[in-house]
Amino acid sequence: MERKQRTIRTSQSCQGVGLHTGVDSSITFHPAPENYGIRFVRSDIPSSTEIKADIDHVVDISRGTTIEENDVRIHTVEHALAAVSGLRIDNMLIELTGKEPPVMDGSAKDFVEALVEAGIIEQDADVDFLKITKPVVYADEEKDVEVVGVPYDGFKTTFTIQYNLEDLDVQYSSIHNMSQNYKTQIAPARTYCLLSEIKGLTQQGLIKGGNLGNAVIIVDKDIEDEEVQIFKERFGIKFFKGDRGLHKTQVLRFRNEPVRHKTLDLIGDLALLGKPILGHITAIKSGHKGNVEFAKLLRKEFKNQFKK
Repeated sequence: MERKQRTIRTSQSCQGVGLHTGVDSSITFHPAPENYGIRFVRSDIPSSTEIKADIDHVVDISRGTTIEENDVRIHTVEHALAAVSGLRIDNMLIELTGKEPPVMDGSAKDFVEALVEAGIIEQDADVDFLKITKPVVYADEEKDVEVVGVPYDGFKTTFTIQYNLEDLDVQYSSIHNMSQNYKTQIAPARTYCLLSEIKGLTQQGLIKGGNLGNAVIIVDKDIEDEEVQIFKERFGIKFFKGDRGLHKTQVLRFRNEPVRHKTLDLIGDLALLGKPILGHITAIKSGHKGNVEFAKLLRKEFKNQFKK
């Protein structure tokens, strides 16, 4: 497969609040020259250097992928990277006014719409693909996680998640033609969280910007009386003891929206390789740790395809 590198015609911005940090933030996508790759820069830090979107810069994978260079940190980069990578944009400078991109509605939809509005244009240089030429397997037996890459003339993903829940048991998604289907089938899928996880995430200082407008809450437990006030104050929502399933004010965009969002995260994390993949990626119950470790394994197994 051959194609030319791509960037955007004009700059476009989105504003909002960061999912985990809760900071007000603006993200601006800028055109970039050939062979530039994807880079981030924080305009709120004087003399901040550009940070290349690279797996060597990953410093944290707790409920999101965080990169850092020269003590400058950017949280939760995967949704922005998924938007850029999913649209097959190769060269881009992503400017932030804070330490985390805005979460928007919890998906990559707003970023995709901004990039499409900016205009995607071809450049003269050819794309340098990472071609998977043999099976590569990452496995975490303790967590029952597996990510496998096999040869394929294109880019295909297959993802399976499993929870021991009545409303979220086994979900499966396979995207055969990513270049045609990403914008409508993956980008709109929102991040999600189990009700049982919220208290712990809050205690860890995460999801400070989370609410029902930017995340799907899966009610997986009978809420305890003492938790009712916490959720009311934190999210402005009211639960009733005994409720299960989706929170009653929410409607899924897809029957299997959670696994589609997992695919979105996978695409964003794999963008940290710095080159698009030719191969079929199959993931089972993977998260950011599995995605990043698999990306490192790909780079190791195909190190001859990476220029120094």
